Amino acid sequence: MQTRTPTMKTCQTLLEEFQRAPQPLKAEKLVFAGVGERDVYNISAPFEDDGEWVIAGRVEERDSEQSEVYFFVEREGTWVPREGAPVFALQDPFISRVHGHLVFGGVETFPHPVLHGKLYWRTVFYRGETINQLMHFLTGPDGMKDIRLVELRDGSVGVFTRPQGKKGGRGKIGFTRVGSLDELTVEAIENAPLIDGQFADEEWGGANEVHLLGNGFVGVLGHIACFDQERNRHYYPMVFSFNPDTGEASEMELIAARSHFLDGPAKRPDLADVVFSGGLIRKEDGTADFYAGTSDAEAQKLTIVDPFSKYERQG
Repeated sequence: MQTRTPTMKTCQTLLEEFQRAPQPLKAEKLVFAGVGERDVYNISAPFEDDGEWVIAGRVEERDSEQSEVYFFVEREGTWVPREGAPVFALQDPFISRVHGHLVFGGVETFPHPVLHGKLYWRTVFYRGETINQLMHFLTGPDGMKDIRLVELRDGSVGVFTRPQGKKGGRGKIGFTRVGSLDELTVEAIENAPLIDGQFADEEWGGANEVHLLGNGFVGVLGHIACFDQERNRHYYPMVFSFNPDTGEASEMELIAARSHFLDGPAKRPDLADVVFSGGLIRKEDGTADFYAGTSDAEAQKLTIVDPFSKYERQG
């Protein structure tokens, strides 16, 4: 499949362009309880399960990366662990619905096979009709985060990948499609061609949540990231549209920066300017609720202009 090369833009260029665009409307911190003194961040957007709205969230101590994923429900304005729901030893949860299945996944860490004392990672997938019926069905390639799935208009499954290393550098987005969840394999993920021209070699990014749009295009919510000269990390939430039939991608656009969210703590000083995209709830009034982790320590919701509406008018 041929992919069109969009104009490559750095974090700095995207940030300058975004400052001239419509700005987010309202920020709100989400309140979590029931997990001790641990932080909850890098959440999913709320999704419906067994008749109530649920958020999957990464839960961990401030000075650790030993993470668990809990499923939370709202009770009188506070999100608390859902009684009887499973808890997974994963990071950075995500949710999608494919062929009638609830698909849940997250990042599993394990000892690096070569570098003593270091951790390695891979994406793990589960599926079921409900949270309580989730069953493991795939473990992705070692070293790959940010694999996301979407059911396309023709019934096939779109697969967004993020290889690193020889193929993807610090992390670039690839795309392929398979006929069903049963056809999703490590080989299919590893062989997905990259979408050219999205990230400079010294920067990186990935897809976080994928939406099928009304015209058959795909709206991708993701992140683009870079280091500054002091090796501080800067993560920005971005979107682009993708035509799965032609491989054409629009140019990336930012939808927020850390300064649009409420002030709060950071896990480490080098993570103060981090927004990790979680999910987007599109609303009928032309706005959207954007759910994200901030500074690897908190979860917040930002009301923004729906960034996917204009993409639906294409094609």
